[in-house]
Amino acid sequence: MAKNAARVYPVDMKRRRFFALILALVVVVSGGCKRGAAESGAGPAAVPPAGGGRRPLTIGFSIATATFIIERWNKDLKVFTGAAQELGAEVIVQLSAGGIQEQISQINYMVNQNIDILVVIAHDTQLISGAIRQVKEAGIPVIAYDRLIQAAPLDAYVSFDSREVGRLYGRALSRAVPRGRYLVVNGSIHDVNSTDISIGLHEIIDPYIQRGAITLVKEFWLEEWSSDEALEKIGAVFRESAAFDAIACGNDAIASAAIQLLAERRLAGKVAVVGQDAELISCQHIVEGTQLMTVYKPIGKLGVRAAQLAVTLARGGELPAPDSLTENGSGARIPVYLEESIPIYRGNIDMVIRDGFHSREDVYRLANSGNN
Repeated sequence: MAKNAARVYPVDMKRRRFFALILALVVVVSGGCKRGAAESGAGPAAVPPAGGGRRPLTIGFSIATATFIIERWNKDLKVFTGAAQELGAEVIVQLSAGGIQEQISQINYMVNQNIDILVVIAHDTQLISGAIRQVKEAGIPVIAYDRLIQAAPLDAYVSFDSREVGRLYGRALSRAVPRGRYLVVNGSIHDVNSTDISIGLHEIIDPYIQRGAITLVKEFWLEEWSSDEALEKIGAVFRESAAFDAIACGNDAIASAAIQLLAERRLAGKVAVVGQDAELISCQHIVEGTQLMTVYKPIGKLGVRAAQLAVTLARGGELPAPDSLTENGSGARIPVYLEESIPIYRGNIDMVIRDGFHSREDVYRLANSGNN
């Protein structure tokens, strides 16, 4: 394999075509390191690429596969891998199709491959803690990416503020529907971000609930970040009653499931729906008027920042001052690096186009086809 190319190790041969697509996405640079942001000193943790005959740094990136299927994570991995390669590092990607136990096995495998640092998007932020403690005991730094791993020491946590995402949900819905019946469909119960989003949402809507303006008819969590599970469970709620005025969804995949079920009942566009990640289908729904808002996360900034922090840690450098410190039950205060989330409505949908997150043609495709 060419030096500095990202390596991906598929774990389920039945998913060969799926991983072939992933390979196309993650092999951003083949051959020698490119000159770029790493050499220009851009960013808070920029470091020079490896030189003097030293072997390239190796970053292990462990990703819960159920998570990776979500559109936004393809973008995260592509940005992170490209930025790491520009800084002289090789990235080994492991996708855990079998859930938390397979993710733990793959982490052990990467440790045996002499990785210099581990970056993790955890399937279960609690159950993975034992494996992370063992990685740390082996002297390997660990960065939690987007999901704060619990009860294990970490060198850094890189993400967006999930409570603020929940507040953005609450502000959008309470302005659009200050009085009405609400349904809240949270994401995975195994992801602390789901809890934080719910906390942020309730900070905004609870005063409305207390004075009787908003009726929270039902709130529940999913087992996984799964649109199929969302279809099943929201469908069960709708079979009892679909008389809702607003629906807060853990992410855009869940929001799309809700909109599909609303459309089957000719209610799409009549119920305010919010989600996060600015997935293409949700941006199209916003243009159509069937989704009120999505929370856009500038993944380019997050992925580059995470790569810079990873390379700095792997080389024994000192991290820049964090945005904050947090507790995770490990007895240590974890440095937190956060990027800003942006609410996207129909009026500012062009922001995701200007950032190159989606093309104008794609965002407006459904709206334009409806005019033909």
